Amino acid sequence: MKKGDYRYDYARPALTVDCVVFGADAGELRVLLIERGLAPFEGQWALPGGFVGIGEELEAAARRELQEETGVEKVFLEQFHTYGGLARDPRERIVTVAYYALVKLSDHRVQAATDARDAAWFSVAELPKLAFDHRQIVDDALLQLRVQLRRRPIGFELLPKKFALSELQGLYEAVLERTLDKRNFRKKVLAMDLLDETDEVQKDVNHRAARLYRFDERKYRRLRKAGFDFEL
Repeated sequence: MKKGDYRYDYARPALTVDCVVFGADAGELRVLLIERGLAPFEGQWALPGGFVGIGEELEAAARRELQEETGVEKVFLEQFHTYGGLARDPRERIVTVAYYALVKLSDHRVQAATDARDAAWFSVAELPKLAFDHRQIVDDALLQLRVQLRRRPIGFELLPKKFALSELQGLYEAVLERTLDKRNFRKKVLAMDLLDETDEVQKDVNHRAARLYRFDERKYRRLRKAGFDFEL
């Protein structure tokens, strides 16, 4: 046997990645799904994802599949769980590594490609029947998002670059699924000194236009190095 020429006595499972892509629109949390164009579960909605190449890093595979199947790219992406149930895929033993992504809806035009017939946004509250164990993956990703949203400023990944405080509160309420006290929420957010007030106000609204703010990521990084703890 040549050096580096190994043989394994055990069968190896296939490896895939699946992505739960969250977006927010008018105070509603949404998930990006694809309609499968191939068996199994042809014609059913599922998470974007696919097989990992033999020489491909996991995150690179996740980003590639997102771009190929939906046209979405350059997004916040984080791994959160691995699923290896024996019956999760009828084709063979397949283990999948799951990621959640956060996108600004206005920055991305979804377009189905490769083995996806269609790609569309669905409200988290009204998801269709999903292929494989993808409903469980979505539920777990939502739980992870709720935890991380209160510990890290990842919510700004779902908002426009400039936003009103009411939009920020609406996002937190949509994800956490509960009403927050307006005065306490704003007081806590502004006390963190992570938002820069702009000289702009909302446009085309049916109420008094509110001041727009911008998240200062560089300030957050400096504060974090100094021991700052984000918690909402």
